[in-house]
Amino acid sequence: MQAQMAGTAVPGSSKLAAVLRVTSGNFLEQFDFFLFGFYATYISQAFFPSDSEFASLMLTFAVFGAGFLMRPLGAIMLGAYIDKVGRRKGLIVTLTLMASGTILIALVPSYATIGVLAPLLVLTGRLLQGFSAGAELGGVSVYLAEMATPGHKGFYTAWQSASQQISIVVAAALGFGLNQWLAPEALHSWGWRIPFLIGCLIVPFLFVLRRSLQETAAFSARRSRPSTREVLDSMLRNWRTVLAGTMLVAMTTTTFYLITVYTPTFGKTVLKLSTADSLAVTLCVGISNFIWLPVGGALSDRIGRRPILLAISLIALVTAYPALSWLAGAPSFERMLLVLLWLSFLFGMYNGAMVVALTEVMPVEVRVAGFSLAYSLATAIFGGFTPAISTYLIEVTKDKAAPGYWMAFAAACGLAATIILYRKNRVQATV
Repeated sequence: MQAQMAGTAVPGSSKLAAVLRVTSGNFLEQFDFFLFGFYATYISQAFFPSDSEFASLMLTFAVFGAGFLMRPLGAIMLGAYIDKVGRRKGLIVTLTLMASGTILIALVPSYATIGVLAPLLVLTGRLLQGFSAGAELGGVSVYLAEMATPGHKGFYTAWQSASQQISIVVAAALGFGLNQWLAPEALHSWGWRIPFLIGCLIVPFLFVLRRSLQETAAFSARRSRPSTREVLDSMLRNWRTVLAGTMLVAMTTTTFYLITVYTPTFGKTVLKLSTADSLAVTLCVGISNFIWLPVGGALSDRIGRRPILLAISLIALVTAYPALSWLAGAPSFERMLLVLLWLSFLFGMYNGAMVVALTEVMPVEVRVAGFSLAYSLATAIFGGFTPAISTYLIEVTKDKAAPGYWMAFAAACGLAATIILYRKNRVQATV
């Protein structure tokens, strides 16, 4: 099912300014998500104390993953809202919910202070963030696709994911700095909260940027706007496309959370490298992602989405476990950097083509809701629980490279979805 999107300009503002405004909220969403993963060991001790490090980490990652279970609900409800009222108004709502969850997590006292109420409040904050994120990525991606100039949708849409990499770099840089400046006792006690508080302080600035967004001309030109019921009915009719889209995203979301959120814990707890080494690798991964994402998007504009999706998912399927096995065989900063940069290349090239492909396969009247639901389901099933699944696989198999099996499975899903969506030329990539 092919949805044609006219390349339209954003009236009254430059393309660059529009990209900065729409992706600003994306920064906050991913910034707080990354912090939760980066400081998982500290959060587990503050809110989920246990005699077993494994049990404490599993509880923390379970709460982290619970936020992703809210994404499909947010995708349906907020996605339908954005398809009805417009991209600008909807994205302001998603930012408001995300900011509320961020502030809550930053200010919750520890378990030692308020008891069981502490983990419950942290869980509430994560659920708010997950509900918001369910439609945030779809809203931003569709906005960028609708404002793109003809023949450059892949390049423009790739900046949705590229903007997230800035939050990785900032979060990793803050973590690296705190690790150098604060004593371990201070970092465990209160220092880990500093990045969360910084996230709270930038919220007003992000609201100013997003409130100045212009509505896309493509949405303004639509004569009819579906009700929530009509959006839901359309998605039910097109459930095969949504399901295939979910499989398409599986490769992206699994790799992304494996090489970003899980990396600090993997390096410190599994490979027994220093916290500084793990955060430095994460910082480099964020920069690498930022470079490869627009390259993948631009290349998909030239040669099509299908060749890139097929090639990268196949390469990931074959190399994921061997690469991690090589790292686990003799852990070092240099090996971890090389392996994570390789996985970063695979993620950036695949995701650069995948995001715009997902906007193209969804019916125009439910573009945000359909995109958001497929993305959210994949994140809930695959990406969000990647840290927990990786931790579990390592514990059960006693194989430090076991997360490679999970990534290879996700790559197989991406490969199958590409074949399904592009069979019989059903989807024509925009070149």
